[in-house]
Amino acid sequence: MWAFARDRRRFLVFGRPRRVDPETHRHRAEVLLESLLTLGPTFIKLGQLLSTRPDILPPQYVEVLSALQDEVPPADWPDAKEVLEEDLGPLEARFETFDEEAISGASLGQVYRARVASETAEPAPTAADAGEPLANGGTTEVAVKIRRPGVETLVEADLRVIRWSMPVLMWFVDESRSFSLENLADEFAKTIREEMSYEREAAMLAEIRANFADDDRFAIPAVIESHSSDRVLTMEYLGGTKINQVDELDRKGIDRERVAENLQRSYLQMIIDDGVFHADPHPGNLAVADDGTVIFYDFGMSGRVDSFVQEKIVEFYIAVANQDIDAILDALIEIGTLSPEADRAVMADVMELAIQDARGEDIEQYRVQQIVGQIEDSIYEFPFRLPANLALVLRVATVVEGVCVTLDPDFDFIATATDYLTEQGYREESIQRYLEETGQQVRHSAESTVRLPAKFEHTLDRLERDDMFVRIGVEDSEDVFAKLAKRLVYGMLLTMSLFSMGVLYALEAPEASVVAAVFSAVVTVQLYRSFRKPRSIRTKPQFTRQNLRQRRDQE
Repeated sequence: MWAFARDRRRFLVFGRPRRVDPETHRHRAEVLLESLLTLGPTFIKLGQLLSTRPDILPPQYVEVLSALQDEVPPADWPDAKEVLEEDLGPLEARFETFDEEAISGASLGQVYRARVASETAEPAPTAADAGEPLANGGTTEVAVKIRRPGVETLVEADLRVIRWSMPVLMWFVDESRSFSLENLADEFAKTIREEMSYEREAAMLAEIRANFADDDRFAIPAVIESHSSDRVLTMEYLGGTKINQVDELDRKGIDRERVAENLQRSYLQMIIDDGVFHADPHPGNLAVADDGTVIFYDFGMSGRVDSFVQEKIVEFYIAVANQDIDAILDALIEIGTLSPEADRAVMADVMELAIQDARGEDIEQYRVQQIVGQIEDSIYEFPFRLPANLALVLRVATVVEGVCVTLDPDFDFIATATDYLTEQGYREESIQRYLEETGQQVRHSAESTVRLPAKFEHTLDRLERDDMFVRIGVEDSEDVFAKLAKRLVYGMLLTMSLFSMGVLYALEAPEASVVAAVFSAVVTVQLYRSFRKPRSIRTKPQFTRQNLRQRRDQE
Protein backbone atom coordinates (compact mmCIF):
# COMPACT_ATOMS: atom_id res chain seq x y z
CA MET A 1 0.00 0.00 0.00
CA TRP A 2 2.93 2.31 0.79
CA ALA A 3 4.53 1.55 -2.60
CA PHE A 4 1.23 2.18 -4.36
CA ALA A 5 0.86 5.51 -2.54
CA ARG A 6 4.38 6.52 -3.58
CA ASP A 7 3.62 5.60 -7.19
CA ARG A 8 0.32 7.44 -7.20
CA ARG A 9 1.53 10.70 -5.66
CA ARG A 10 5.18 10.28 -6.73
CA PHE A 11 6.19 12.41 -3.73
CA LEU A 12 4.93 12.37 -0.15
CA VAL A 13 5.94 15.71 1.40
CA PHE A 14 7.89 17.74 -1.13
CA GLY A 15 10.38 17.29 -3.91
CA ARG A 16 10.42 16.46 -7.58
CA PRO A 17 7.90 14.00 -9.01
CA ARG A 18 8.96 10.37 -9.32
CA ARG A 19 8.76 8.71 -12.72
CA VAL A 20 7.49 5.16 -12.35
CA ASP A 21 8.16 3.04 -15.44
CA PRO A 22 5.83 0.22 -16.58
CA GLU A 23 8.33 -2.47 -15.52
CA THR A 24 8.23 -1.21 -11.93
CA HIS A 25 4.44 -1.23 -11.99
CA ARG A 26 4.44 -4.79 -13.34
CA HIS A 27 6.90 -5.98 -10.68
CA ARG A 28 4.79 -4.42 -7.92
CA ALA A 29 1.65 -6.01 -9.42
CA GLU A 30 3.28 -9.46 -9.39
CA VAL A 31 4.28 -8.99 -5.74
CA LEU A 32 0.69 -7.97 -4.97
CA LEU A 33 -0.62 -11.06 -6.81
CA GLU A 34 1.53 -13.39 -4.71
CA SER A 35 0.42 -11.60 -1.54
CA LEU A 36 -3.26 -11.98 -2.43
CA LEU A 37 -2.82 -15.69 -3.10
CA THR A 38 -1.06 -16.11 0.24
CA LEU A 39 -3.70 -14.16 2.18
CA GLY A 40 -6.47 -16.52 1.10
CA PRO A 41 -10.10 -16.55 -0.09
CA THR A 42 -11.21 -13.01 0.68
CA PHE A 43 -8.18 -11.37 -0.88
CA ILE A 44 -8.36 -13.60 -3.94
CA LYS A 45 -11.87 -12.26 -4.47
CA LEU A 46 -10.63 -8.72 -3.85
CA GLY A 47 -7.93 -9.21 -6.48
CA GLN A 48 -10.52 -10.39 -8.98
CA LEU A 49 -12.58 -7.29 -8.30
CA LEU A 50 -9.56 -4.99 -8.63
CA SER A 51 -8.66 -6.60 -11.96
CA THR A 52 -11.81 -5.02 -13.39
CA ARG A 53 -11.15 -1.55 -11.97
CA PRO A 54 -8.96 0.46 -14.39
CA ASP A 55 -10.30 3.55 -12.64
CA ILE A 56 -8.23 2.57 -9.57
CA LEU A 57 -5.17 0.63 -10.73
CA PRO A 58 -2.60 1.19 -13.49
CA PRO A 59 -3.01 -1.03 -16.57
CA GLN A 60 -0.05 -3.21 -15.58
CA TYR A 61 -1.79 -4.10 -12.30
CA VAL A 62 -5.06 -4.81 -14.14
CA GLU A 63 -3.33 -7.09 -16.64
CA VAL A 64 -1.44 -9.07 -13.99
CA LEU A 65 -4.43 -9.44 -11.65
CA SER A 66 -6.69 -10.51 -14.53
CA ALA A 67 -4.81 -13.82 -14.47
CA LEU A 68 -6.07 -14.43 -10.92
CA GLN A 69 -8.43 -17.38 -11.19
CA ASP A 70 -10.79 -18.40 -8.41
CA GLU A 71 -9.21 -21.86 -8.26
CA VAL A 72 -7.78 -23.05 -4.96
CA PRO A 73 -7.42 -26.56 -3.51
CA PRO A 74 -10.75 -27.74 -2.06
CA ALA A 75 -11.23 -28.25 1.65
CA ASP A 76 -10.71 -31.72 3.08
CA TRP A 77 -13.70 -33.97 2.41
CA PRO A 78 -14.44 -34.76 6.11
CA ASP A 79 -14.83 -31.02 6.82
CA ALA A 80 -17.03 -30.49 3.75
CA LYS A 81 -19.10 -33.56 4.64
CA GLU A 82 -19.72 -32.13 8.09
CA VAL A 83 -21.20 -28.96 6.56
CA LEU A 84 -23.33 -31.02 4.18
CA GLU A 85 -24.77 -33.28 6.88
CA GLU A 86 -25.41 -30.40 9.30
CA ASP A 87 -27.68 -28.80 6.68
CA LEU A 88 -29.21 -31.78 4.85
CA GLY A 89 -28.86 -34.78 7.13
CA PRO A 90 -26.98 -38.07 6.69
CA LEU A 91 -25.21 -38.29 3.34
CA GLU A 92 -26.28 -41.89 2.62
CA ALA A 93 -29.93 -41.07 3.27
CA ARG A 94 -30.06 -38.05 0.94
CA PHE A 95 -27.89 -39.15 -1.99
CA GLU A 96 -27.81 -42.35 -4.01
CA THR A 97 -24.12 -41.86 -4.82
CA PHE A 98 -21.64 -39.12 -3.96
CA ASP A 99 -18.19 -38.60 -5.46
CA GLU A 100 -15.92 -37.43 -2.65
CA GLU A 101 -13.40 -35.98 -5.12
CA ALA A 102 -14.29 -32.33 -5.83
CA ILE A 103 -14.62 -31.45 -9.53
CA SER A 104 -14.04 -27.75 -8.79
CA GLY A 105 -12.38 -25.90 -5.95
CA ALA A 106 -13.00 -22.19 -5.34
CA SER A 107 -12.09 -19.72 -2.62
CA LEU A 108 -15.53 -19.84 -0.98
CA GLY A 109 -16.70 -23.36 -1.81
CA GLN A 110 -16.22 -26.52 -3.82
CA VAL A 111 -18.39 -28.59 -6.15
CA TYR A 112 -18.96 -32.37 -6.14
CA ARG A 113 -20.85 -34.72 -8.46
CA ALA A 114 -23.57 -36.92 -7.04
CA ARG A 115 -26.87 -38.66 -7.81
CA VAL A 116 -30.21 -38.35 -6.06
CA ALA A 117 -33.31 -40.45 -6.40
CA SER A 118 -35.61 -38.92 -9.02
CA GLU A 119 -38.66 -39.16 -6.78
CA THR A 120 -36.92 -37.13 -4.04
CA ALA A 121 -35.62 -34.41 -6.36
CA GLU A 122 -37.70 -31.22 -6.48
CA PRO A 123 -36.39 -29.18 -9.39
CA ALA A 124 -37.73 -25.78 -10.34
CA PRO A 125 -40.84 -25.75 -12.58
CA THR A 126 -38.75 -25.16 -15.73
CA ALA A 127 -36.57 -28.16 -15.03
CA ALA A 128 -35.83 -29.37 -18.56
CA ASP A 129 -33.05 -27.69 -20.50
CA ALA A 130 -32.49 -28.11 -24.24
CA GLY A 131 -35.16 -30.83 -24.28
CA GLU A 132 -33.17 -33.21 -22.01
CA PRO A 133 -34.88 -34.81 -18.98
CA LEU A 134 -33.38 -34.61 -15.55
CA ALA A 135 -33.89 -38.23 -14.62
CA ASN A 136 -31.64 -41.03 -15.85
CA GLY A 137 -32.56 -44.54 -14.86
CA GLY A 138 -34.42 -43.51 -11.71
CA THR A 139 -31.73 -41.11 -10.53
CA THR A 140 -30.82 -37.52 -11.26
CA GLU A 141 -27.21 -36.52 -11.78
CA VAL A 142 -26.47 -33.35 -9.82
CA ALA A 143 -23.69 -30.95 -8.91
CA VAL A 144 -23.45 -30.19 -5.18
CA LYS A 145 -21.83 -26.92 -4.15
CA ILE A 146 -20.70 -26.80 -0.51
CA ARG A 147 -19.50 -23.68 1.26
CA ARG A 148 -15.92 -23.94 2.52
CA PRO A 149 -15.93 -24.82 6.27
CA GLY A 150 -15.20 -21.86 8.56
CA VAL A 151 -14.99 -19.38 5.70
CA GLU A 152 -17.50 -17.00 7.31
CA THR A 153 -15.22 -16.14 10.25
CA LEU A 154 -12.21 -15.75 7.98
CA VAL A 155 -14.08 -13.46 5.58
CA GLU A 156 -15.36 -11.20 8.36
CA ALA A 157 -11.84 -10.83 9.78
CA ASP A 158 -10.45 -10.02 6.34
CA LEU A 159 -13.19 -7.49 5.66
CA ARG A 160 -12.23 -5.62 8.84
CA VAL A 161 -8.67 -5.34 7.51
CA ILE A 162 -9.91 -4.07 4.15
CA ARG A 163 -12.25 -1.52 5.75
CA TRP A 164 -9.28 -0.19 7.74
CA SER A 165 -6.93 -0.15 4.75
CA MET A 166 -9.11 1.71 2.25
CA PRO A 167 -9.47 5.00 4.22
CA VAL A 168 -5.71 5.03 4.82
CA LEU A 169 -5.04 4.54 1.12
CA MET A 170 -7.43 7.38 0.26
CA TRP A 171 -5.08 9.84 1.97
CA PHE A 172 -2.56 9.34 -0.83
CA VAL A 173 -4.76 9.44 -3.94
CA ASP A 174 -6.37 12.21 -5.94
CA GLU A 175 -10.05 13.11 -5.96
CA SER A 176 -10.90 10.86 -8.91
CA ARG A 177 -9.33 7.78 -7.30
CA SER A 178 -10.85 8.70 -3.93
CA PHE A 179 -14.32 8.60 -5.53
CA SER A 180 -13.74 5.00 -6.62
CA LEU A 181 -12.03 3.83 -3.44
CA GLU A 182 -14.63 5.39 -1.15
CA ASN A 183 -17.25 2.76 -1.86
CA LEU A 184 -14.96 -0.13 -2.82
CA ALA A 185 -14.78 -1.69 0.65
CA ASP A 186 -18.55 -1.57 1.23
CA GLU A 187 -19.25 -2.77 -2.31
CA PHE A 188 -16.83 -5.67 -1.93
CA ALA A 189 -18.22 -6.64 1.48
CA LYS A 190 -21.75 -6.68 0.04
CA THR A 191 -20.66 -8.73 -2.98
CA ILE A 192 -18.74 -11.40 -1.07
CA ARG A 193 -21.50 -11.82 1.54
CA GLU A 194 -24.04 -12.26 -1.23
CA GLU A 195 -21.80 -14.84 -2.88
CA MET A 196 -21.62 -16.84 0.36
CA SER A 197 -25.42 -17.04 0.54
CA TYR A 198 -26.48 -20.03 -1.55
CA GLU A 199 -30.16 -19.26 -0.98
CA ARG A 200 -29.68 -15.94 -2.77
CA GLU A 201 -27.70 -17.68 -5.53
CA ALA A 202 -30.53 -20.19 -6.01
CA ALA A 203 -33.08 -17.37 -6.30
CA MET A 204 -30.97 -15.43 -8.84
CA LEU A 205 -30.29 -18.59 -10.82
CA ALA A 206 -34.00 -19.44 -10.98
CA GLU A 207 -34.91 -15.90 -12.09
CA ILE A 208 -32.31 -15.76 -14.84
CA ARG A 209 -33.21 -19.29 -15.93
CA ALA A 210 -36.85 -18.29 -16.26
CA ASN A 211 -35.84 -15.35 -18.49
CA PHE A 212 -34.19 -17.80 -20.92
CA ALA A 213 -36.76 -20.59 -20.58
CA ASP A 214 -37.94 -20.21 -24.20
CA ASP A 215 -34.48 -19.82 -25.75
CA ASP A 216 -32.83 -23.12 -26.67
CA ARG A 217 -29.47 -21.42 -27.39
CA PHE A 218 -28.74 -21.31 -23.65
CA ALA A 219 -28.85 -23.82 -20.79
CA ILE A 220 -28.94 -23.01 -17.09
CA PRO A 221 -29.04 -25.82 -14.50
CA ALA A 222 -32.17 -26.30 -12.43
CA VAL A 223 -32.01 -25.99 -8.64
CA ILE A 224 -32.91 -29.12 -6.65
CA GLU A 225 -34.64 -27.30 -3.80
CA SER A 226 -35.13 -30.40 -1.63
CA HIS A 227 -31.34 -30.81 -1.40
CA SER A 228 -30.34 -27.15 -0.97
CA SER A 229 -29.81 -24.79 1.96
CA ASP A 230 -27.94 -21.56 2.72
CA ARG A 231 -24.60 -23.45 2.72
CA VAL A 232 -25.37 -26.23 0.23
CA LEU A 233 -26.67 -25.77 -3.31
CA THR A 234 -27.67 -28.80 -5.36
CA MET A 235 -28.24 -28.27 -9.08
CA GLU A 236 -28.83 -30.31 -12.19
CA TYR A 237 -25.51 -31.39 -13.67
CA LEU A 238 -24.95 -30.13 -17.21
CA GLY A 239 -21.78 -31.26 -18.92
CA GLY A 240 -20.05 -29.45 -21.76
CA THR A 241 -16.77 -28.31 -23.25
CA LYS A 242 -15.06 -25.41 -21.50
CA ILE A 243 -15.74 -22.36 -23.65
CA ASN A 244 -12.07 -21.41 -24.13
CA GLN A 245 -11.02 -24.89 -25.32
CA VAL A 246 -11.17 -23.80 -28.96
CA ASP A 247 -9.38 -26.88 -30.33
CA GLU A 248 -11.95 -29.21 -28.75
CA LEU A 249 -14.81 -27.03 -30.01
CA ASP A 250 -13.37 -27.21 -33.52
CA ARG A 251 -12.98 -30.99 -33.25
CA LYS A 252 -16.68 -31.26 -32.40
CA GLY A 253 -17.61 -29.02 -35.34
CA ILE A 254 -19.08 -26.25 -33.19
CA ASP A 255 -19.42 -22.83 -34.86
CA ARG A 256 -17.31 -20.64 -32.56
CA GLU A 257 -18.41 -17.41 -34.23
CA ARG A 258 -22.05 -18.26 -33.56
CA VAL A 259 -21.25 -19.17 -29.93
CA ALA A 260 -19.48 -15.80 -29.43
CA GLU A 261 -22.42 -13.90 -30.91
CA ASN A 262 -24.95 -15.81 -28.79
CA LEU A 263 -22.90 -15.22 -25.66
CA GLN A 264 -22.73 -11.47 -26.30
CA ARG A 265 -26.46 -11.31 -27.04
CA SER A 266 -27.29 -13.18 -23.84
CA TYR A 267 -25.53 -10.57 -21.71
CA LEU A 268 -27.08 -7.70 -23.67
CA GLN A 269 -30.47 -9.21 -22.88
CA MET A 270 -29.66 -9.75 -19.21
CA ILE A 271 -28.34 -6.22 -18.66
CA ILE A 272 -30.54 -4.14 -20.99
CA ASP A 273 -33.84 -6.04 -20.97
CA ASP A 274 -34.05 -8.28 -17.90
CA GLY A 275 -32.19 -6.15 -15.35
CA VAL A 276 -30.67 -9.22 -13.66
CA PHE A 277 -27.45 -10.82 -14.87
CA HIS A 278 -24.78 -13.46 -14.31
CA ALA A 279 -21.75 -11.40 -13.24
CA ASP A 280 -18.89 -13.91 -13.34
CA PRO A 281 -18.53 -15.00 -16.98
CA HIS A 282 -14.92 -16.22 -16.88
CA PRO A 283 -14.18 -19.39 -18.90
CA GLY A 284 -14.50 -21.63 -15.85
CA ASN A 285 -18.18 -20.70 -15.55
CA LEU A 286 -19.09 -21.10 -19.23
CA ALA A 287 -19.29 -24.24 -21.31
CA VAL A 288 -20.67 -25.31 -24.69
CA ALA A 289 -22.80 -28.39 -25.28
CA ASP A 290 -22.21 -30.57 -28.34
CA ASP A 291 -25.09 -28.87 -30.16
CA GLY A 292 -23.62 -25.39 -29.58
CA THR A 293 -25.79 -24.51 -26.57
CA VAL A 294 -24.06 -22.11 -24.16
CA ILE A 295 -24.12 -23.40 -20.57
CA PHE A 296 -23.85 -21.04 -17.57
CA TYR A 297 -22.47 -22.12 -14.18
CA ASP A 298 -22.01 -20.46 -10.77
CA PHE A 299 -24.45 -17.63 -10.15
CA GLY A 300 -22.91 -16.65 -6.81
CA MET A 301 -21.70 -13.40 -8.33
CA SER A 302 -24.76 -11.87 -9.95
CA GLY A 303 -26.36 -8.47 -9.90
CA ARG A 304 -29.23 -6.21 -10.85
CA VAL A 305 -29.43 -3.09 -13.01
CA ASP A 306 -31.98 -0.37 -12.26
CA SER A 307 -34.04 1.26 -15.00
CA PHE A 308 -32.00 4.50 -15.04
CA VAL A 309 -28.73 2.64 -15.63
CA GLN A 310 -30.40 0.46 -18.27
CA GLU A 311 -31.60 3.56 -20.12
CA LYS A 312 -28.14 5.17 -20.03
CA ILE A 313 -26.45 1.95 -21.15
CA VAL A 314 -28.81 1.82 -24.13
CA GLU A 315 -27.97 5.44 -24.95
CA PHE A 316 -24.28 4.62 -24.71
CA TYR A 317 -24.58 1.58 -27.00
CA ILE A 318 -26.63 3.55 -29.54
CA ALA A 319 -24.04 6.33 -29.51
CA VAL A 320 -21.29 3.76 -30.06
CA ALA A 321 -23.28 2.13 -32.88
CA ASN A 322 -23.71 5.55 -34.51
CA GLN A 323 -20.09 6.46 -33.70
CA ASP A 324 -21.40 9.70 -32.19
CA ILE A 325 -18.48 10.68 -29.94
CA ASP A 326 -20.28 13.61 -28.29
CA ALA A 327 -23.24 11.40 -27.41
CA ILE A 328 -20.85 8.77 -25.98
CA LEU A 329 -19.23 11.34 -23.71
CA ASP A 330 -22.63 12.74 -22.67
CA ALA A 331 -23.83 9.24 -21.75
CA LEU A 332 -20.68 8.54 -19.71
CA ILE A 333 -21.07 11.84 -17.84
CA GLU A 334 -24.77 11.26 -17.11
CA ILE A 335 -24.18 7.74 -15.87
CA GLY A 336 -21.42 9.02 -13.58
CA THR A 337 -18.39 7.24 -15.07
CA LEU A 338 -16.75 10.34 -16.55
CA SER A 339 -16.03 13.58 -14.73
CA PRO A 340 -17.87 16.59 -16.21
CA GLU A 341 -14.57 18.47 -15.98
CA ALA A 342 -12.84 16.06 -18.37
CA ASP A 343 -11.12 17.48 -21.45
CA ARG A 344 -13.67 16.52 -24.11
CA ALA A 345 -11.22 16.92 -26.99
CA VAL A 346 -8.77 14.47 -25.48
CA MET A 347 -11.49 12.05 -24.40
CA ALA A 348 -12.98 12.17 -27.91
CA ASP A 349 -9.65 10.95 -29.30
CA VAL A 350 -9.56 8.19 -26.69
CA MET A 351 -13.10 7.08 -27.60
CA GLU A 352 -12.20 6.94 -31.29
CA LEU A 353 -9.31 4.60 -30.47
CA ALA A 354 -11.55 2.49 -28.24
CA ILE A 355 -14.13 2.10 -31.02
CA GLN A 356 -11.43 1.09 -33.50
CA ASP A 357 -10.13 -1.49 -31.04
CA ALA A 358 -13.64 -2.83 -30.33
CA ARG A 359 -14.14 -3.30 -34.07
CA GLY A 360 -10.91 -5.24 -34.28
CA GLU A 361 -9.25 -2.65 -36.50
CA ASP A 362 -5.48 -2.18 -36.45
CA ILE A 363 -4.47 0.96 -34.60
CA GLU A 364 -1.53 2.93 -35.89
CA GLN A 365 1.15 3.27 -33.26
CA TYR A 366 1.94 6.90 -34.03
CA ARG A 367 -1.72 7.74 -33.34
CA VAL A 368 -1.50 6.03 -29.97
CA GLN A 369 1.65 7.92 -29.06
CA GLN A 370 0.05 11.18 -30.16
CA ILE A 371 -2.84 10.70 -27.74
CA VAL A 372 -0.50 9.53 -24.99
CA GLY A 373 1.38 12.78 -25.53
CA GLN A 374 -1.86 14.71 -25.18
CA ILE A 375 -2.95 13.14 -21.93
CA GLU A 376 0.61 12.56 -20.65
CA ASP A 377 -0.53 9.78 -18.42
CA SER A 378 -1.77 6.23 -18.34
CA ILE A 379 -5.34 5.02 -18.47
CA TYR A 380 -5.82 5.08 -14.70
CA GLU A 381 -5.12 8.82 -14.68
CA PHE A 382 -8.13 9.55 -16.90
CA PRO A 383 -11.00 11.35 -15.17
CA PHE A 384 -12.98 8.09 -15.11
CA ARG A 385 -14.99 7.13 -12.06
CA LEU A 386 -16.93 3.98 -11.34
CA PRO A 387 -20.17 4.17 -9.30
CA ALA A 388 -20.91 1.12 -7.18
CA ASN A 389 -23.93 0.10 -9.28
CA LEU A 390 -21.74 -0.21 -12.38
CA ALA A 391 -18.82 -2.23 -11.00
CA LEU A 392 -20.30 -5.64 -11.86
CA VAL A 393 -21.53 -4.37 -15.25
CA LEU A 394 -17.98 -3.30 -16.10
CA ARG A 395 -16.68 -6.71 -14.99
CA VAL A 396 -19.15 -8.45 -17.27
CA ALA A 397 -18.35 -6.24 -20.27
CA THR A 398 -14.60 -6.75 -19.83
CA VAL A 399 -14.62 -10.51 -19.30
CA VAL A 400 -17.25 -11.29 -21.94
CA GLU A 401 -15.31 -9.37 -24.58
CA GLY A 402 -12.21 -11.39 -23.74
CA VAL A 403 -14.12 -14.68 -24.03
CA CYS A 404 -15.70 -13.64 -27.35
CA VAL A 405 -12.34 -12.61 -28.80
CA THR A 406 -10.88 -15.97 -27.73
CA LEU A 407 -13.67 -17.74 -29.63
CA ASP A 408 -13.45 -15.42 -32.64
CA PRO A 409 -10.39 -13.14 -32.97
CA ASP A 410 -12.33 -11.01 -35.49
CA PHE A 411 -15.42 -10.69 -33.31
CA ASP A 412 -17.09 -7.30 -33.82
CA PHE A 413 -18.68 -6.32 -30.53
CA ILE A 414 -20.16 -3.10 -31.94
CA ALA A 415 -21.81 -4.86 -34.89
CA THR A 416 -23.41 -7.44 -32.61
CA ALA A 417 -24.65 -4.77 -30.19
CA THR A 418 -25.97 -2.67 -33.09
CA ASP A 419 -27.90 -5.62 -34.54
CA TYR A 420 -29.37 -6.42 -31.13
CA LEU A 421 -30.46 -2.83 -30.46
CA THR A 422 -32.01 -2.61 -33.93
CA GLU A 423 -33.90 -5.91 -33.57
CA GLN A 424 -35.25 -4.89 -30.16
CA GLY A 425 -36.37 -1.49 -31.50
CA TYR A 426 -34.08 0.59 -29.29
CA ARG A 427 -32.52 2.52 -32.17
CA GLU A 428 -35.93 3.31 -33.69
CA GLU A 429 -37.19 4.42 -30.28
CA SER A 430 -34.10 6.61 -29.87
CA ILE A 431 -34.69 8.28 -33.24
CA GLN A 432 -38.36 8.87 -32.42
CA ARG A 433 -37.46 10.38 -29.05
CA TYR A 434 -34.85 12.59 -30.76
CA LEU A 435 -37.46 13.86 -33.22
CA GLU A 436 -39.91 14.57 -30.40
CA GLU A 437 -37.28 16.48 -28.42
CA THR A 438 -36.28 18.42 -31.54
CA GLY A 439 -39.92 19.31 -32.17
CA GLN A 440 -40.29 20.58 -28.61
CA GLN A 441 -37.16 22.67 -28.97
CA VAL A 442 -38.45 24.19 -32.22
CA ARG A 443 -41.78 25.00 -30.58
CA HIS A 444 -40.07 26.59 -27.57
CA SER A 445 -37.83 28.58 -29.90
CA ALA A 446 -40.87 29.88 -31.78
CA GLU A 447 -42.55 30.88 -28.52
CA SER A 448 -39.38 32.65 -27.39
CA THR A 449 -39.20 34.50 -30.71
CA VAL A 450 -42.71 35.85 -30.15
CA ARG A 451 -41.96 36.95 -26.57
CA LEU A 452 -38.52 38.40 -27.28
CA PRO A 453 -39.53 41.82 -28.79
CA ALA A 454 -41.75 42.72 -25.82
CA LYS A 455 -39.03 41.73 -23.31
CA PHE A 456 -36.39 43.61 -25.29
CA GLU A 457 -38.55 46.75 -25.30
CA HIS A 458 -39.10 46.43 -21.54
CA THR A 459 -35.32 46.16 -20.99
CA LEU A 460 -34.66 49.28 -23.08
CA ASP A 461 -37.25 51.19 -21.06
CA ARG A 462 -35.48 50.24 -17.80
CA LEU A 463 -32.13 51.32 -19.24
CA GLU A 464 -33.62 54.66 -20.24
CA ARG A 465 -34.93 55.17 -16.68
CA ASP A 466 -31.57 54.15 -15.15
CA ASP A 467 -33.43 51.34 -13.43
CA MET A 468 -31.18 48.46 -14.61
CA PHE A 469 -28.94 46.60 -12.18
CA VAL A 470 -26.47 43.84 -13.12
CA ARG A 471 -25.20 41.30 -10.60
CA ILE A 472 -22.05 39.38 -11.49
CA GLY A 473 -21.00 36.14 -9.86
CA VAL A 474 -17.56 34.68 -10.43
CA GLU A 475 -17.16 30.90 -10.57
CA ASP A 476 -13.75 29.73 -9.43
CA SER A 477 -13.79 25.96 -9.94
CA GLU A 478 -9.99 25.88 -10.18
CA ASP A 479 -9.56 27.83 -6.89
CA VAL A 480 -7.53 30.51 -8.67
CA PHE A 481 -8.31 33.19 -6.08
CA ALA A 482 -7.45 30.84 -3.24
CA LYS A 483 -4.11 30.02 -4.87
CA LEU A 484 -3.34 33.69 -5.45
CA ALA A 485 -4.21 34.50 -1.82
CA LYS A 486 -2.04 31.63 -0.60
CA ARG A 487 0.90 32.79 -2.70
CA LEU A 488 0.44 36.36 -1.45
CA VAL A 489 0.45 35.23 2.19
CA TYR A 490 3.50 32.99 1.61
CA GLY A 491 5.30 35.89 -0.09
CA MET A 492 4.56 38.25 2.79
CA LEU A 493 5.67 35.67 5.34
CA LEU A 494 8.88 35.00 3.40
CA THR A 495 9.66 38.72 3.18
CA MET A 496 9.00 39.18 6.89
CA SER A 497 11.10 36.17 7.88
CA LEU A 498 14.04 37.20 5.70
CA PHE A 499 13.92 40.71 7.14
CA SER A 500 13.70 39.32 10.68
CA MET A 501 16.61 36.97 10.03
CA GLY A 502 18.77 39.91 8.87
CA VAL A 503 17.84 42.06 11.89
CA LEU A 504 18.47 39.21 14.34
CA TYR A 505 21.79 38.43 12.74
CA ALA A 506 22.78 42.12 12.99
CA LEU A 507 21.81 42.12 16.68
CA GLU A 508 24.08 39.07 17.21
CA ALA A 509 21.26 36.68 18.16
CA PRO A 510 22.38 33.49 16.35
CA GLU A 511 19.82 31.12 17.90
CA ALA A 512 16.90 33.32 16.89
CA SER A 513 18.48 33.75 13.44
CA VAL A 514 18.55 29.96 12.96
CA VAL A 515 14.86 29.73 13.86
CA ALA A 516 14.06 32.50 11.37
CA ALA A 517 16.17 30.74 8.70
CA VAL A 518 14.34 27.43 9.22
CA PHE A 519 11.01 29.23 9.05
CA SER A 520 12.12 30.97 5.84
CA ALA A 521 13.10 27.61 4.29
CA VAL A 522 9.72 26.06 5.11
CA VAL A 523 7.85 29.05 3.66
CA THR A 524 10.06 28.92 0.54
CA VAL A 525 9.17 25.25 0.01
CA GLN A 526 5.46 25.96 0.38
CA LEU A 527 5.69 28.92 -1.99
CA TYR A 528 7.52 26.75 -4.52
CA ARG A 529 4.90 24.03 -4.30
CA SER A 530 2.10 26.54 -4.88
CA PHE A 531 3.63 27.34 -8.28
CA ARG A 532 4.57 23.77 -9.13
CA LYS A 533 2.53 21.79 -11.65
CA PRO A 534 2.23 18.01 -11.30
CA ARG A 535 4.22 15.97 -13.75
CA SER A 536 2.88 12.84 -15.32
CA ILE A 537 3.98 9.37 -16.27
CA ARG A 538 4.22 8.20 -19.84
CA THR A 539 3.18 4.63 -20.35
CA LYS A 540 2.18 2.46 -23.22
CA PRO A 541 -1.61 1.98 -23.45
CA GLN A 542 -2.98 -1.55 -23.33
CA PHE A 543 -5.42 -2.88 -25.90
CA THR A 544 -7.12 -6.23 -25.48
CA ARG A 545 -7.03 -7.36 -29.08
CA GLN A 546 -3.48 -6.24 -29.77
CA ASN A 547 -2.25 -7.96 -26.62
CA LEU A 548 -4.04 -11.13 -27.67
CA ARG A 549 -2.46 -11.03 -31.14
CA GLN A 550 1.00 -10.42 -29.67
CA ARG A 551 0.64 -13.37 -27.31
CA ARG A 552 -0.44 -15.61 -30.19
CA ASP A 553 2.49 -14.46 -32.31
CA GLN A 554 4.86 -15.23 -29.44
CA GLU A 555 3.32 -18.67 -29.01
